[in-house]
Amino acid sequence: MSTEHIHPIFDRLLSREDRERQLKQRSKVLWLTGLSGSGKSTIAQGLEHRLYNAGYVAQVLDGDNIRSGINSNLGFGLEDRRENIRRIAEIARLYLNSGIITLNSFISPTIEIRNFAEEIVGASDFIEIYINAPLEVCESRDVKGLYKKARKGEIRGFTGIDSPYEAPLNPALEIRTDQLSLEESIETIFEYITPLIKQA
Repeated sequence: MSTEHIHPIFDRLLSREDRERQLKQRSKVLWLTGLSGSGKSTIAQGLEHRLYNAGYVAQVLDGDNIRSGINSNLGFGLEDRRENIRRIAEIARLYLNSGIITLNSFISPTIEIRNFAEEIVGASDFIEIYINAPLEVCESRDVKGLYKKARKGEIRGFTGIDSPYEAPLNPALEIRTDQLSLEESIETIFEYITPLIKQA
């Protein structure tokens, strides 16, 4: 079917501002990027609770959850990774327009792929947060045993081992999880974003 038969109705729906007003918050998309084992998912989960306890409505989009559901048909080659991020960014944008704060936890290994996500979401609403821990620290955590498998050659194209990770050049925030506790990491992000999500 060609696009001539598609007729979006965005202009007839409630506006983002209407929804933000009802939720008493301003929606944003937080994009947590970093190596596997850096602490992205754990921080996102803790931050969701911190926001909830402060009266905000947030939704976590996590790599493993998305890969087991909406993106279960995708592999880990560069094209599939790009499509993975495209779909996630589109979902995040839907949440954004619903007035909800979205906490995205994805390796998203290249600068290009994160710029791609930012283009979809919109630069003014995209907050890149670098969850940074040295590779050796991430490997020592290795709760899923993925690094061990990658070192043995059982997993190919694993970020940080035989596939590169490009650190953000100018993130909104950098969290060193080898130096900060989980609570400190969460609180640092919470304090940074509060002025951005709090309604005047």
